[in-house]
Parts: sequence; C-alpha cells; structure tokens
Amino acid sequence: MIKEIEAKSILIYNKKPSSWFGVHYYLNIYRGCSHGCIYCDSRSECYQIDNFDEDISIKTNAPLLLRENLIKKRYKNTIGFGSTSDPYIPLELEYELTRKCLEIIKELRFPLFILTKSNLVLRDLDLISAINEQNYACVAFTITGADDKLAKKIEPNAPLPSQRFEAIKILSSMGVKCGVVIMPMLPFITDNKENIKALVVKAKDAGASFVYCDFGMTLRDRQRDYYYEKIGPKLALQYKKRYKNYYSCPSPNYSELKAYFNRLCKEYDISNKMPSYDAENANIQLNLFE
Repeated sequence: MIKEIEAKSILIYNKKPSSWFGVHYYLNIYRGCSHGCIYCDSRSECYQIDNFDEDISIKTNAPLLLRENLIKKRYKNTIGFGSTSDPYIPLELEYELTRKCLEIIKELRFPLFILTKSNLVLRDLDLISAINEQNYACVAFTITGADDKLAKKIEPNAPLPSQRFEAIKILSSMGVKCGVVIMPMLPFITDNKENIKALVVKAKDAGASFVYCDFGMTLRDRQRDYYYEKIGPKLALQYKKRYKNYYSCPSPNYSELKAYFNRLCKEYDISNKMPSYDAENANIQLNLFE
C-alpha cells in the first residue's frame, strides 16, 4: 500500500560524522522499499513497518522541510541519503522528491553523500555533478554479489549489479567520487574469495575510488524469519546452528576474508575506506547570505 504523509521532521542529526558513511545528517524521503532484498535489516520490528516491501510511505513535504532545516544551519555538513530506505526506489520516477531535495542541496551549497542500489541515480547526474563542482558529492552503490543471477535471488527487484557498475563508470567519468559498499556479506552465500575479488576488480574497472566491506550481516526478529524463509531450510539450519539468536552474524571466515580483501585493494590500488568530506573539512561555516 502506498501512503502519502506529511512528515514532522526530515533530517536525522549526528553530532559526530557516522562511523560508516561519514555524514552528519541523514535524510530518508521514503519509508519502506520495493527492491525486495531478502536480507534487509529494515524489516526489523524496531522500524515499525509491517510490510516493508509493499507498505511504502512517501514524505511528500520532504523538500519543504529540508529547505526550512538547511537555511538554519551554520555549517556545511554532509547530507546523506539512503540510511534506511533507498532514495531511488521506482516510486521516485513518479514523485521526484529525491531530485527536488538535490536541487535544494545544490542551491544552498551543502556536500552530498548518496547510498543506493539503483542506476536511477543517473537521472540526476546534472545535479550531482553540479554539487560536486561547487562543493563535494559522493555516490556509493551497495553491491553484495558480482553475479547478476545470484543478485536476482537475493535482491529480486533491484537493478542488476552490472547496471550499478555501469552507473559507477558514468558517474566517475564525470568526476564524481564513487564506490562500492559490500554490505551485508551473507554467510555461506556471498562470503567467498571469488565474489570478493570479482567485486573489487569490477569496481576498479568501473572507475570506483573505494570499496568498503563489512564481513557479515545482522539478523533479528522478523527480519531473521523472513530471511530464513527465503534461503530455505537447509541453509537456515546452518545459520541457526552457528548464530542461534545473535544479532551480529560475522562470516565464519571473517579474519581470512578481511585480510584477503585488504590485499586485493592494495594490489588493485583502490581504497578500502569510506571517504568522509566532514573528516577533512569539518565545520566550514556558512558565509552570510550565501
């Protein structure tokens, strides 16, 4: 069910840049996501969305709230899209709320970080490039597996990994910093050296400047139930034996894979760290009337 709502607030503030993505402000225009990724943590009860794949709320007043918030800010700290819901779900084609928010970010000259699984981001290449030229823009693509056939099973409604790599190639050719986020890494499914090497090599070939990897996944309450149903009883039994009801589920080969990943990044001359504009340019104060 699609529901249009008037949100009371739009920005989530972090006093310090987040440890993962280096942003001070998170912006989520949509609640719920139609990409259908079987592992998504946002299915958990704490997010209070009963049917995460179909019950999508659209914050129609997001651009208005964003403008009201940003004109009050004294410092140009990074605005991050995509912490709990992808800013480029298919409904964005109709509503264009992400694009309208990017127009405001460009107008008010704030730095930008986008995390997405969708090549729909290319529609806004003009705005992202302009933001990058006047300040800073970074686009990270979540890609958990390099193989398109596997991706159709674990991310059934999302654009294919090959399409995301092509988007990286186009964005990076325009001078926009791009990267790949391998997160989550699914134990017994994507946590193998072949997949990790394929992702690093494809990222490098596409012009990505970084690959960031987390060697495991999270599982809790109804997210866990949904995931186990999708992977089938045999594989679910392996998870139950190893992880019981733990929230954090690192790969059984965590240390080996991490060392291998770091060696690959060095070999292919690509950063294994998430870039952070705020870490380098924190607290740049807004000029009067800018």
